[in-house]
Amino acid sequence: MRVAINAQLLSFTPTYRNAGLSRYIGNLLTSLPAVAPEHQFTAFVAARPPTPVPGLRYWLAAWPTGRPLARILWEQTALPLALLRCRADLLHGPAYVLPFLCPCPAVLTVHDLSFLTVPTAFRRSNRLYLSLSTRRAVRQAQRIIAVSAHTKRDLVRLLGVPPEKITVVHHGLEHEVFRPLPAETVAAFKRQRGLPEEYILFVGTLEPRKNIPTLIRAFARLKREGNWPHKLVIAGGRGWLFEEIFALVERLGLRAEVLFPGYIPFAEQPLWYNGAAAFVYPSLYEGFGLPVLEAMACGTPVIAANASALPEVVGEGGLLVPPCDERALARALAEVLADADRRAELARRGRERAQQFTWPAAARATLAVYAAAVT
Repeated sequence: MRVAINAQLLSFTPTYRNAGLSRYIGNLLTSLPAVAPEHQFTAFVAARPPTPVPGLRYWLAAWPTGRPLARILWEQTALPLALLRCRADLLHGPAYVLPFLCPCPAVLTVHDLSFLTVPTAFRRSNRLYLSLSTRRAVRQAQRIIAVSAHTKRDLVRLLGVPPEKITVVHHGLEHEVFRPLPAETVAAFKRQRGLPEEYILFVGTLEPRKNIPTLIRAFARLKREGNWPHKLVIAGGRGWLFEEIFALVERLGLRAEVLFPGYIPFAEQPLWYNGAAAFVYPSLYEGFGLPVLEAMACGTPVIAANASALPEVVGEGGLLVPPCDERALARALAEVLADADRRAELARRGRERAQQFTWPAAARATLAVYAAAVT
């Protein structure tokens, strides 16, 4: 089978705005040829990779597709012609979009429907484009991959997609990157970065759906009700309507207690996870929730919201609390921070849970979807 993959969103220097999609595409491109060398895989890319993947052909777009408008036009006009030229048996659109005139069967990946469920997280133009392109693409695709059962339910409920057309394929994880690290390595990193000895960590874009104000209020309650030395580290790039987060920290008198290091580069993330006493993720809506999986793989106790896809990812590997209940979140934090045995148990359960998510397994499940789409 000749499989073409629209990898225009693959970035070799990902920012917080494209890190998740780029990682999904990059890991699929690495894993698919490894698990199915009998097939031919072609990736349509915006730039040549610094380290090519063995068994993967690259087709460089002649247009400046790093610019959104140029990419959209290329996908709708030049991509169908390229598919004919490479005689593709199947196209995989790994991020919401398919060309309107697709000359071969197509598989579409939908990561979440946040542009419908949390519209304030998007510019109006982006929201309109994603809504129109996704609605059309889900009707056009022969098969759809949803990255969680929650996203599958949203596709059925919000877009009327027949459930039998959708297959859930969970993300994998780079286990060689996200793992427990030696204590001396973590201690040296903390000294280098000037980090506190004890801190609670959040990693994610600063935007309304991440529910960061609830975390800040829960942290303030924790500090009022106990003599905890921990700081709160809120790491992530500034997204939309983030001003309230900083204003709340000021109103609660927490300027010295809450740290904002900004976006953390991918290579450093395991060190931040390993250094944390607990990882907290109270997000209101996630199509999957990679940060909780990363933290669990590093052996960091996880407390997450009992909302959207997060329970599906966390399983028995962490604690779940109602997303907007600051008292419950403060109690869960106190429980974890006060009991070393409890932290050790959560670390063990989290690592065991994270081991169930691998990219080779995701690639094999994706191949099964390809086979169903062309039969």
